[in-house]
Amino acid sequence: MPRVLTSDQIECFHELGYCSPVDVMSEDEAQSFKLRIEAAEAAHPEALSATNRNNPHLAFKCIDEIAHHPVIIDAVSDLIGPDILLWGSVLFFKEPQSAGFVSWHQDATYMGIEPHSFVTPWLALTPSNTALGCVKVIPGSHKHGILKHQDTFGEDNILTRGQAIQDIDENTAVDLVLRPGQISLHHARTVHGSLPNRGKQRRLGVALQCYMRPDCRQVIGENLVQVVRGCSGLSGYSILGRPAKEMDSAAVSERASANQNWTKILYHGAPQVRPY
Repeated sequence: MPRVLTSDQIECFHELGYCSPVDVMSEDEAQSFKLRIEAAEAAHPEALSATNRNNPHLAFKCIDEIAHHPVIIDAVSDLIGPDILLWGSVLFFKEPQSAGFVSWHQDATYMGIEPHSFVTPWLALTPSNTALGCVKVIPGSHKHGILKHQDTFGEDNILTRGQAIQDIDENTAVDLVLRPGQISLHHARTVHGSLPNRGKQRRLGVALQCYMRPDCRQVIGENLVQVVRGCSGLSGYSILGRPAKEMDSAAVSERASANQNWTKILYHGAPQVRPY
């Protein structure tokens, strides 16, 4: 029996490549995480700057607790089963009236993971709606394999390479509107993106990118993961630990190693590398 998702939500994920919204925590709990993350930003600005928002769960307990939140993990388990690994995390913050956007893309394109049986939850810590630049998806796009992407390295494109799929029929796009404490879940090949934040408040989101089964493997880079649930007898992976406290030295070192591995993976074959 599913633990969190309804049968309709599970069917929606498999048929359309996403399900949303999914309640995983109260607005009060989401607000508590938001305040803790903002306090971490204030205390360690360089460690959570706009160019340093990959894998913060490895160094900050407040984000580690989100990555291992039991309700989020139960929702993921409803889709991929009881044995769960975590590849990484990304903070997606959009300041009010800012130009940053995310072009249409598929996560599986540059992550170097096969098979594509992995899922990404996107947690809203503030309202995430059309005005604030919420995530948008193209329903059913996960069924068409990997589409051609063009590396743009656009200045305002939040993605590493500014990777973009051309000729998307945006009339079919669905806005994934979330309240604080809700997640969306999308398939590895689901085409998605987001527009700039044209609103008057900051939009804070955490992408847990991605949770996967133990049969998934890196075909580019090292197999660096956290064990989230199950996975007894796991082999062929280097296991990353959880932070004992905010920015403890061992955790900072592991985050640096993971980010170096991501650079090798995400920029594989690229003509240039951004500073994040």
